[in-house]
Amino acid sequence: MSFNLLLIIIFTFFPVLAWKNYEKAGHQGWNSAVPIYNYFIWLKIIEKPNWWFIFLLIPFFNVFMVMLMVVEMVKTFGKNGLGEQVLAVLFPYLYLPWLGFSANEKYIPLSVRPKIKKTTSREWIDAILFAVIAASIIRMFIFEMYTIPTSSMEKSLLVGDFLLVSKIAYGPKAPNTPIAFPFVHHTLPLTNYTPSFLEWIKLPFYRFPGFETIKHGDVVVFNYPDGDTVALKVQEDSYYRLVREYGWKRVNSEPETFGNIMYRPVDKRENYIKRCIGLPGDSLQIIDQQVYLNRKIFETPLHAQSTYRVRTDGSRFNNKLLSDLDITEDILPEGDDANFFLTLTKSTAEKMKQLPFVQMVENQVDPKLRGSADVFPYDSTFKWNRDNYGPIWIPKAGATAQLNIKNIGLYKRIISNYELNKLVINGDKIYINDKEAKSYTFKLDYYWMMGDNRHNSADSRYWGFVPVDHIVGKASYVWLSLDKNKSLFSGKIRWSRMFRSVK
Repeated sequence: MSFNLLLIIIFTFFPVLAWKNYEKAGHQGWNSAVPIYNYFIWLKIIEKPNWWFIFLLIPFFNVFMVMLMVVEMVKTFGKNGLGEQVLAVLFPYLYLPWLGFSANEKYIPLSVRPKIKKTTSREWIDAILFAVIAASIIRMFIFEMYTIPTSSMEKSLLVGDFLLVSKIAYGPKAPNTPIAFPFVHHTLPLTNYTPSFLEWIKLPFYRFPGFETIKHGDVVVFNYPDGDTVALKVQEDSYYRLVREYGWKRVNSEPETFGNIMYRPVDKRENYIKRCIGLPGDSLQIIDQQVYLNRKIFETPLHAQSTYRVRTDGSRFNNKLLSDLDITEDILPEGDDANFFLTLTKSTAEKMKQLPFVQMVENQVDPKLRGSADVFPYDSTFKWNRDNYGPIWIPKAGATAQLNIKNIGLYKRIISNYELNKLVINGDKIYINDKEAKSYTFKLDYYWMMGDNRHNSADSRYWGFVPVDHIVGKASYVWLSLDKNKSLFSGKIRWSRMFRSVK
């Protein structure tokens, strides 16, 4: 039986917990076991209109609706204390039967019970707690606000864009660490390193049903795959890159330089935003900056950027010209006053060529077979770089890959870190969970993410595949955009970008 089907069955017959409560309210106990009808009777018991049933049909909202109905049910038994109601919501499978079977607990309709007069402080406390709980639930399961901190998606998304990220698009994840300080990610406010979460309770990965699946070209927010381990003083850098550069011993033995080393569960890793280029089962290759997917050209995003070398007659670029051409990345000089490196879109590069003082505009493409030690899988066998990469196959759940000493670098992080197997490489032999392995069947789906600012993006080319359990949600639209380089009265708010859908 699938987990989704099990959830549907539990939800459908949840009112059976209140069999005796139904009887105390003057209804037949078996009414609680009749699908759909049981919820209409429950609404009658708590004296709510039948149209409330509509909310029980809406995914995710129905969970909160049932919580509300539990609270209203316990109120009919005189349980008006905040602690009592929280217990009922957290442990309904114990609390509701106890109310039903206890001879001391009497049902009295809410319309008959005397109104409970609350003190001003109690009303404020209840209101604040309700707001915090409701906002936390919305943030966890429905949507979350996200700010663009870097230029990796420029010009598609700008630094200072505030996004609404839909978690119900692909289906929200159950939190791995449900005990956490509200409204923050991984660090407590007013501290530099103190974790905002406790790992006393850890939940396995589960994704609720969503309204759509990830498609090629979607702009996706996900937990940073390389962020399972962090050096706290240099959190903006990948721990694994630091280890490759400085060695494991130094990184782990110099807290004055790198800080303490900390593990973070999946849902507390940094949030990244990139465009989904490859789906599970796809084959991907980059040839001279052009992405090929399953041997066909993958259309480059309209606003994609890369680095161009520009030579002038000695003239420099003034701020007005840069603003007119919408060039926002830093200009880097190349040794003299005539040569510069600029980050441009193709259309901006064409406009640049028309300027009278510009003598050359040349796209900078890393040549084929010039391998880069910084790109995944960090193996000199693969002569890959950011502009000429692959071919690489993106793993799919249930698919099997043949393993050998030449290709194990592509999959060892999946096998050991993401799918939690013991992996040992001894000479030219590979052992998984203490057994020699010549193939591996993947448990999860994986994705390939890239930034539109192709020469200024830490993405899958540098840290590999994104597991499905790291997917957070879909970037839906920009609701606010602020230009950090301008004041409030000189164009700080980018009005033209507000309420623009993300494409």
